[in-house]
Amino acid sequence: MSKQVKKIEVEEKIISITSHNENDYICLTDMVRGEEGNDHIRNWMRNRNTVEFLGIWEQLYNPHFKGVEFDRFKKEAGLNSFNLTPKKWVESTNAIGVISKSGRYGGTYAHKDIAFEFGAWISPMFKLLLIKEFQRLKEIETNQYNLEWNVKRVLSKVNYTIQTDAVKDYILPQSNLTKETEWLAYAEEADVLNVALFGCTAKQWREANPQLTLEGKNLRDIASINELAILSNLESANADMIREGVSKKERFDKLYKIARYQKEILDKQDFLKSLKKTSDDIYLKE
Repeated sequence: MSKQVKKIEVEEKIISITSHNENDYICLTDMVRGEEGNDHIRNWMRNRNTVEFLGIWEQLYNPHFKGVEFDRFKKEAGLNSFNLTPKKWVESTNAIGVISKSGRYGGTYAHKDIAFEFGAWISPMFKLLLIKEFQRLKEIETNQYNLEWNVKRVLSKVNYTIQTDAVKDYILPQSNLTKETEWLAYAEEADVLNVALFGCTAKQWREANPQLTLEGKNLRDIASINELAILSNLESANADMIREGVSKKERFDKLYKIARYQKEILDKQDFLKSLKKTSDDIYLKE
């Protein structure tokens, strides 16, 4: 479970939200803190409708869900002797929708779909307020990431001039290009970075994305925040190597290794920043 914890307030309750397997999980314990607490959660879980809902959710999203154990719980649900805790549910069925977390932000957490259902158990009003505050949080996050994307895009454009200056001062004087064909040197160096980071040239991307090309977008316009940060670093590194006289083959090999290493580190730190951007929306990488 990620250490990054966000909080929202619903009916004077501070509710923690954390990330698990790249999904938002909301703290059920916080939702009933100061009331019946864990008893409220257990009472909700022993309800037949709840068991069916949890089972259907797992069947949709969890390929390792143990359906046989679920069927047993479903048959027993509603009986006075039936008792079900989050721990028992997870251990018996290999469920992923409900998890327990220890430490400072400990408690029972559930995937947002399940947390909303638990909110309805508390009251219809609580569920609606929970959804409203959760959506507000996601809108704030989106605006923050859009702002950071724009900053990183500007930075990568600024650093691109560092690379073009290196091309002008160190590559063009040694080339046989005419004034009319000097643009080829700049394009080739841009594609050195494109292939090192994105795995394709600008032309290959345009051919694979004709609709985005018609909209005036290019390969770098749909990059993620992390990719733009790496691109800015690569531009500076490439410019330094050009000035040092490093061959294009050796520069590409080094840039490729830098890109892979930095991407692995940055994507682990913040999954949202590994998402692609198009217009003002964000979508997952393929």
